[in-house]
Amino acid sequence: MEKKTVTRAGMNRRTFLKVSGAAGLGVASATFGVPSLLRAAPKTIKIGSIQPVTGPLAVIGQGSRLGNQLAIDYINANGGINSMGGAKLELVLGDSESKPEVGRQEADRLINEGAVVLVGPFQSGVAMAIATLAEQRQVPFVMDVAALDAITQKGYEHVFRVFITAGGLVAGALKYYKTVTEAAGVHPKRAVVTNTADPFGKGMSGGFLKMLKGSGLPVEVVERIQYPLGIQDLSAEVARIKAAKPDIIFPISRIGDSVILLRELYKQRVDLMGIFGPGSPGWYEPEFVKDMDKLAFYSMTNVPWINPESPSYQRGNAAFLKASGKNLDTNSAYAYTGALVIADALERAGSTKTKDILKSLRETNYADHPVVGGAIKFNDKGDNTGALTALVQIQPDPDLLKRVRIVLPKDFAQSENIIFPAPQLWER
Repeated sequence: MEKKTVTRAGMNRRTFLKVSGAAGLGVASATFGVPSLLRAAPKTIKIGSIQPVTGPLAVIGQGSRLGNQLAIDYINANGGINSMGGAKLELVLGDSESKPEVGRQEADRLINEGAVVLVGPFQSGVAMAIATLAEQRQVPFVMDVAALDAITQKGYEHVFRVFITAGGLVAGALKYYKTVTEAAGVHPKRAVVTNTADPFGKGMSGGFLKMLKGSGLPVEVVERIQYPLGIQDLSAEVARIKAAKPDIIFPISRIGDSVILLRELYKQRVDLMGIFGPGSPGWYEPEFVKDMDKLAFYSMTNVPWINPESPSYQRGNAAFLKASGKNLDTNSAYAYTGALVIADALERAGSTKTKDILKSLRETNYADHPVVGGAIKFNDKGDNTGALTALVQIQPDPDLLKRVRIVLPKDFAQSENIIFPAPQLWER
């Protein structure tokens, strides 16, 4: 079935994910003889958003798309792009379906429909495919969420990453793991690493294993278990975990398999000191926190995270909560940030020409964002030098929206208590 394009400058939230006809394109002109009404109408700038809104990561993709859109709404509500006569932004929507080839096709379609910049796409494999296309088509591509280091190691001139790299994720994970275990005076000896067998899962786990081995930390990985993205049964894998007798699990996962993994760990009564995510989605998503309830308590994840004290977060979260009933999380907050970075670059560029947008992106110094970290600046590879991670732990609270708490670094901490070792799953 042929896909339809949805373009919005602002929209009813109930119809946000529905496909409809394209919005009218505003016209701007300073030419003499054109009626004043038309001269006053700002042009519209199209930004192509590619997210996995269907398929195994649909929940995350829908939140990410909403994050992109709410940033656009905020810019438009505050006058649009002033340097271009108040030009309004339109988000032209694409769905990667969590498939690299589909993501590339969608990006190509959006470029053909007039998108001057691309944003997305949550997954590293999809990001790699879009990055190659963006370089070929000479269209700027701002990755809101995608961590695989290799994407920005190919010398691309049109690709920028707001998110942290996988290498940065691993470094943060090891730093926080050391802090937690030393503070507790408890040092797990045996560990199991699990990961999805997609580009991000393989790349992240490989980097983690390499850096863990060279870290000097007194923990040995006794088993590494990989499984396909979208798997529906992890009973055999958890049996292997139980047989390995680990003290701790380092999962690199997604929301679907994290739910299945945790339920199976409970079912098979796997004895653990804790669950420590080195850096991946799954263990902090609102759906995971709600569905797993007490089973989710005390799991920890190293992750690029929201900064709840940031005015940008407070603005964005109020809009996101109103639209979805959920708080901005890592994925939606970085999607929100990615679109804001594009708007900032367009404002400073004062032009929709690729060369002007690229120059503006390279000169980015953007601090009014909703995530943990410094001002967003891009190095010569296009990576964000201000990107940082936080360690979050799910802790008991009657309010579901308050259960995921920053515990490290201390400058951003929402809780001074880090619960480790954790009670066993069947004792909660």
